[in-house]
Amino acid sequence: MSRHVISFPIEGQRFNYRVAGIVIVDDHVLVCREDDDNYTMLPGGRVELGERSRLSLAREIEEELAMPASVGRLIATSESFYRREDQDFHELGFFYTVELVGQGPNGQSPWLVRQDEGHDLSFHWVPLAGSALEDVNLLPAWLPDFLRNIPDAPTHIVGDTR
Repeated sequence: MSRHVISFPIEGQRFNYRVAGIVIVDDHVLVCREDDDNYTMLPGGRVELGERSRLSLAREIEEELAMPASVGRLIATSESFYRREDQDFHELGFFYTVELVGQGPNGQSPWLVRQDEGHDLSFHWVPLAGSALEDVNLLPAWLPDFLRNIPDAPTHIVGDTR
């Protein structure tokens, strides 16, 4: 059976369906930077057609970090509208808590470097306090404040930076 990620172009725009893991340990959050990007993101990736979002996130964590993930509760859904590389994006996102058993900040930066789809992925533990999340340009732009004040119930967020 062939695999198809839910990401497709339409007349100069692109739609993405993405899942992301919120991994917080000792007041640090795990972020990822691809070797050719000037921003960081939460670990995760695109959902495949016919795949449940929770399963997709577990698969993406396994592929990117080569370790099992315990996917927890849904924290947020989002609609993000942004422009990158001369293209407008419309991205639907699902954000879950994730636990990486026995893993956490150890003073190393990057904490882990892995190859994925021809790119180096660098994973870093970034403090929630101060401006560290803004300093690493964590996207979407609403995430730093959200991560510092995670709500008790799932939240829907719409962000538009076009």
